[in-house]
Amino acid sequence: MPDGPLLEIRNVSKSFAGVKALDGVGLRVARGEVHALMGENGAGKSTLMKILGGLIPPDSGEILLENRTLRPRNPHDAMRAGIAMIHQELLPFRDLSVAANIAIGRETTRRFPGWLDHAAMNREASSLLGRLGISIDPQRPMRDLGIAHMQAVEIAKALAHRASLIIMDEPTTALSNREVDALFNVIRELRARGVSVIYISHKMDEIFRIADTITVMRDGRHIETRPAAELDEAQLIRLMVGRDPLPRAAGGATPGEAVLEVRKLSRDGHFHEIGFTLRRGEILGIGGLMGAGRSELAHALYGLDPATSGEIRVSGKPVRIHSPPDALAAGIALVTEDRKRFGFIPRFSVRENLALSAAGSAVSNRRTEERVADEQIARFSIKAASREQAVAKLSGGNQQKVVIARALLHQPEILILDEPTRGIDIGAKSEIHSIITDLARSGKAVLLISSEMPELLALSDRLLVMRDGRISAELDPNQTSQEEIMRHAMPAQMNL
Repeated sequence: MPDGPLLEIRNVSKSFAGVKALDGVGLRVARGEVHALMGENGAGKSTLMKILGGLIPPDSGEILLENRTLRPRNPHDAMRAGIAMIHQELLPFRDLSVAANIAIGRETTRRFPGWLDHAAMNREASSLLGRLGISIDPQRPMRDLGIAHMQAVEIAKALAHRASLIIMDEPTTALSNREVDALFNVIRELRARGVSVIYISHKMDEIFRIADTITVMRDGRHIETRPAAELDEAQLIRLMVGRDPLPRAAGGATPGEAVLEVRKLSRDGHFHEIGFTLRRGEILGIGGLMGAGRSELAHALYGLDPATSGEIRVSGKPVRIHSPPDALAAGIALVTEDRKRFGFIPRFSVRENLALSAAGSAVSNRRTEERVADEQIARFSIKAASREQAVAKLSGGNQQKVVIARALLHQPEILILDEPTRGIDIGAKSEIHSIITDLARSGKAVLLISSEMPELLALSDRLLVMRDGRISAELDPNQTSQEEIMRHAMPAQMNL
């Protein structure tokens, strides 16, 4: 066996629109090791794994696999080199058989071109699954399998490609305890055969059950790598959240009457019996990990994906929100977490984006469009060459200001901000924070969803934490800590 680690990442950096997602990251993964990669949302884990999987290129740095330089241009390159990635959202070919899914891209054919040798493919699938201790009929359609068996098929596919490194991203999200046990048995079998696994999860109990080594990332940087046996849950949380809190924002006006009341609001499969009250002039923060149901809640309140049960009241009156126009009519506006997909039209100018948002309300002709655009540019200090500059040409912070300005043209009483500072630089974050506090002081009721705990602690008057689609805690930002928030955000322990 060659000397040295299987995988070595040296000083890898990656930026998006001038914002560093990875900053000189290094990582070493030994052969036959289960290496857990931990960090908050936005720590850089997914970006690093996408680079390894050939989905995006690094800006700088070096990757060595088996002591050879690796520069995957696409997932096929990565797979050929021996890296397989099993995503959180499995995407099998559901109408094809188990054997066909395992053989995708390398199907066995008979003497006649185009004639598949199904018998050979079935034998290979049975052999690979047998190596994992799993018995599945290779002719069975994928759509008939449960999540655990689908993952086993993905692992068998990785073995078929002779993967030496398998990346598993939140693999147990939809698994029962029994299925988790089965998956862990498969991982142990892989480890025994010399296959390395990078395991990404927020579930502490899983990490300490299966990992040999733990690496913590934070804010796009490598923080620490230690043997799992040398860490406990409290130490790991401290490594993950170890940033200093931001200064608390100066207090705004005393919150007034209830503007938004949510009672036992549910959306099947996403969140369950959510209840809270939001008051005029208040910033109510919502924290939690990816998949906790925070954005889904925001979408339900705005009518993008309506709730299936429960009640929403605005200023004491029940409202039915089945679409964004319903929400806007009720005085609710949303700044979505993905501004580039849903916040603006990139090729349109600042003026055109603002006019599009306010069509039928504040803007009715070109002269009015220009006046409104100039007012919003001045109000939010949007740095643009002119009102006619394409929004795609603005910095991330100025793009976000345009999105907020668009939302406020509807003069909502309630503003939902989902990850309002994601992907913008530190200076722009400070400006957005000032905008948020000024909105609350002016009497707006603000629902602030953020993955950045220092941001939540600095801006929120009250703080809710979501976990597994439910509210797990209500905290006073003046009397809590990042560690306490993380404890309430972590998925519930399994019954072992």
